[in-house]
Amino acid sequence: MIKKYRLWMGVVLVLIAITLFFAPRSSRLLQGSTYGRSPGGYGAWYAYMQERGTPVQRWQRPLTELLKPSQFDPDNAPDTVPIGFSAADTIAQTAPTTPMTLVQVSSGVPLHLFNWDWVNQGNVLVLLGVRGPVTTAPFSSSLESPVGGVKVETSRRSLQTRSFVNPGTTEWEFEDLLRDAHGAVVWRETVGRGSVILSTTSHLAANAYQDEPGNFEFLAQLLTEIGYPIWVDEYSHGYKDEEAIVQENSENIIFYLSRTPLLLLAVQAGVMLLVLIWEKNRRLGPAIALETSASDNSKAYIQAMAGVLQKANSGKFVVEMVGKAEQLNVQRSLGLGTDLLEPQVVAAAWTQQTGRPATELAEIFNFIDNHAQISERELLVWLDKVQTVRRHLPESVV
Repeated sequence: MIKKYRLWMGVVLVLIAITLFFAPRSSRLLQGSTYGRSPGGYGAWYAYMQERGTPVQRWQRPLTELLKPSQFDPDNAPDTVPIGFSAADTIAQTAPTTPMTLVQVSSGVPLHLFNWDWVNQGNVLVLLGVRGPVTTAPFSSSLESPVGGVKVETSRRSLQTRSFVNPGTTEWEFEDLLRDAHGAVVWRETVGRGSVILSTTSHLAANAYQDEPGNFEFLAQLLTEIGYPIWVDEYSHGYKDEEAIVQENSENIIFYLSRTPLLLLAVQAGVMLLVLIWEKNRRLGPAIALETSASDNSKAYIQAMAGVLQKANSGKFVVEMVGKAEQLNVQRSLGLGTDLLEPQVVAAAWTQQTGRPATELAEIFNFIDNHAQISERELLVWLDKVQTVRRHLPESVV
């Protein structure tokens, strides 16, 4: 009963561990989202943009639909495209046909791999949270900008030793937008007719910096001075419109299960099924391990030697050998060394230290001298006296 209880307790612990491992990490996805209200979210910055009259649209469909390289003719596109949509229309349903600025804030997962041809046609891509090398810069610092101090909390900087878009090229155009002596935190790279703006911190205008007015205004001016409509990728943060969800479910049910809690339920059911199979896969009850007798060579030798001495009627030889060994044992217990002494000396020390009569030792030591032949019964009585002496030896020495 106890074994079954422990078994099911182990199953429960395994299921709890699986739940914690596979459970959707919604809090992590909200990092950098304009719907997020946590310190790492961008909800406050989104409201700030609405208040200053610069609305931002949210994209909640696959990025492949947005990043189509042939949305417009760059030769006939105007230098700037006025931002004319209303603040209420903030969720985009269809891809634009004019140049645009797309903002993607990292939520801790790898950023989407973009088709740079889409940028080359004149679009602007803003990636907040790219991984730059760690430098000796202090983790928290305030950097100067045209709109005031901008607080950044990262030691990562861009040393501009290679291009982010094309690492293999030796020549590229870049522009520092926010930097210190350790390197750039925000910079711009030119890609054909468009450009890419990159930041080594994903918390450039996060909710945690609401008391740092330079952070919100720096990102706001950086985006508005481009003159294109501003779109924010919310699809990578887990926000999808109904049409996108239905489309994904119909395309691949297995892919859908892998991204929903149903996968967790399937894994849990599989674990329980395996446990039940293992528990019931016994024909005649629980398995019983075969007992293997451990061989004791010393014991076998002693028994064999005792049988030989018994057949040879060598009781006197046994008493002589055991008697000497017992005398040495008594001497060591009384602190008299390991050299055989006169029985009278040992008996005197015995009486002094234990308070027992000296005749107890005399009956053991003088037993051989008093018997020419020893019977089996006399031998057993003598061995019993030896055991009595052993029980009264000083315990601190035995």
